[in-house]
Parts: sequence; structure tokens; C-alpha cells
Amino acid sequence: MPQHKSCKKRLLQAEKANAMNRSTRSAIRASLKLIRTAATKAAALEEMPKLFSMLDKAAVSHRAGFCANRAANYKAKVAKVINGLA
Repeated sequence: MPQHKSCKKRLLQAEKANAMNRSTRSAIRASLKLIRTAATKAAALEEMPKLFSMLDKAAVSHRAGFCANRAANYKAKVAKVINGLA
């Protein structure tokens, strides 16, 4: 356990960031799974804006290891999946 006040604060900040990162990553993965397992193109298109919004927010705040390029790559892959649906 840290003894210095600044180290204690940093530990709390790290725990809070870890929880936010885990939550963000989990939400993005759940949304991706919904799109990949969608039965119809309409269902996938309905979920797409939600996923894109989560990716953009994560990229802006550098949450869950997302930068602008990684978010763009995810978007491109999702678009490719949706375009492949009949």
C-alpha cells in the first residue's frame, strides 16, 4: 500500500481509469458482437451509429486503448461486415 499522499491519489485514479476502460471496451465489444451476429442488414444498420459514437468518444479521450486510427480501422471493418450482409 502506498504511503505518500500523491501515491495514494494516483492509485485511486488508476483504479477509476481501469474501470472506465473496462466498461468502454466491454460496451464496444458487445456492440460489435450484435452487428456481426445480426440476422438482417437493417438490424446491423440500427446498431452501427451507436458503435461509431462509442468509438469516437473512446478515441477522443484515449479510453480503452483507442486512438483515432484504431477507431477508424474498427469503423472500416464494421462497414465491410455490414456491406457483406444480404
